[in-house]
Amino acid sequence: MARTNPLQFAQQTRAEIAKVVWPTRREVVLTTVMIFLLAAVAALFFSLVDLGIRSGLQAVLEGLAG
Repeated sequence: MARTNPLQFAQQTRAEIAKVVWPTRREVVLTTVMIFLLAAVAALFFSLVDLGIRSGLQAVLEGLAG
């Protein structure tokens, strides 16, 4: 592998960073809102699944004990 001196490395790094397309403020806000909404939906879904499993398990265990 060819070795690059620190000056060349810095120049190449700056050139690569210049190619990056940074998101706009609107894109960042919309993405953040979507992430929070999807996290809330996932939390609700898993809470309902947990409630269903817990209720089912309690019913089975009460049926075995009673």
